[in-house]
Amino acid sequence: MITFKNVSKRYPDGFVALNNANLDIATGEMVFLTGHSGAGKSTLLKLIATIEHPSSGIIAINGQNIAQLKPAAIPYLRRKIGFIFQDHKLLFDRSAFDNVLLPLQISGFDSQSMAARVRAALDKVGLLKKEKSMPVALSGGERQRLCIARAIVHRPMILIADEPTGNLDVEYARDIMTLFNSFNQVGVTVLISTHDASLLEDTQHRILTLKQGKLAA
Repeated sequence: MITFKNVSKRYPDGFVALNNANLDIATGEMVFLTGHSGAGKSTLLKLIATIEHPSSGIIAINGQNIAQLKPAAIPYLRRKIGFIFQDHKLLFDRSAFDNVLLPLQISGFDSQSMAARVRAALDKVGLLKKEKSMPVALSGGERQRLCIARAIVHRPMILIADEPTGNLDVEYARDIMTLFNSFNQVGVTVLISTHDASLLEDTQHRILTLKQGKLAA
């Protein structure tokens, strides 16, 4: 599903965020990515989502080297990936419904099917009754669930979450992880970045550890 071969990412200021990384994530696998602040976790996730591009090496999704994709093909690849950002990136001047609707509008989905998809996604995360609410009226946990609804509304094959429980209390964090497990159980490949050791204590899933841009384990 996802393969990195000798992938490095160097930013224009000279900072090396990822250094010669090699990894394989199988279809339908759930994987945790951990490491210290600045270890390269967010960069690795953004490379998978084509938000960033590698300085060297090969990244393949379903056997396709994404560097060889034509620009017109990138939006179709991104339809297969749901990304939950660390800082939410919600639009506070739009309702919960409209926040989830936006990626479907951008991707050009059929207008007749969009409303049904949005309500199905909101229902999945327990926010259907709050579809008209503005983000400012939602709790921290509800905002995170809204982000998840937005990420899954187009039914992606890959779900990526960058520190999804970082600002949540234990109960909300547990609810969020239950959601991720439910997506994984129906075949979605899930990759979660976290520095929360409590999430990793009893997990049966694989843990990848980054240290100063290198995969240490």
